[in-house]
Amino acid sequence: MSGGDATWRLDALCAETDPEAFFPEKGGSTREAKRVCAGCDVRTECLEYALANDERFGIWGGLSERERRRVRLARRSMRLSA
Repeated sequence: MSGGDATWRLDALCAETDPEAFFPEKGGSTREAKRVCAGCDVRTECLEYALANDERFGIWGGLSERERRRVRLARRSMRLSA
């Protein structure tokens, strides 16, 4: 999926939820957002979009910015060792 193709957003459950849940204050709970993401059919597309576009804030694809950073580093390590 290209970074510019965001048609998956039409099926995103977060569109029907309070956006503030996905952008909590520093130290705030991400539990509600992650619960919504867990049941979302486009969770993978959302996560890939966030990774491709280096989204720094919020919950995307069920992961926080810190969790996405770990995914990016793991993928980078896998590419370097391949």
